[in-house]
Amino acid sequence: MAAYVSVPRDLTRVKSKILFNLTKRQLMCFGAAVLIGLPSFFGLKSMGNASLATMAMIIIMLPLFLLALYERDGRPLEVIVYQFIQAKFIRPKVRPYQTDCYYSALLRQYEVYEEVDKIVCKEKGIGGCKNARKSDVKRTEADPGRD
Repeated sequence: MAAYVSVPRDLTRVKSKILFNLTKRQLMCFGAAVLIGLPSFFGLKSMGNASLATMAMIIIMLPLFLLALYERDGRPLEVIVYQFIQAKFIRPKVRPYQTDCYYSALLRQYEVYEEVDKIVCKEKGIGGCKNARKSDVKRTEADPGRD
């Protein structure tokens, strides 16, 4: 009887297993869960009810198990939670589509040139330098590579 082994087509999704067929991430999360859960279990068990201590241990260890095992579309749980918080609380709810018209950009550039011209003429004390500056602006609009 032949044994068939499935080989994934996309090898980038294959994760290397280290110990007990677990990835490094899973081993770290399970180890942290054990380091947090067992002392809490024994501490609560010494106070009284063992079933209450067991339930508390499960509740304490559950977030770390979820971090180790849950993955959606190749993204781990903390990435999904981070993106959820960004979308719901941090980023604005309404994001209107805004375009930058070429003509309004040229107008803004022209206004900047006029403002610079006013400052330069004021410093030098030149009265009629505005017309010379406008010809420079027209030349740079026609030839944007010149700087």
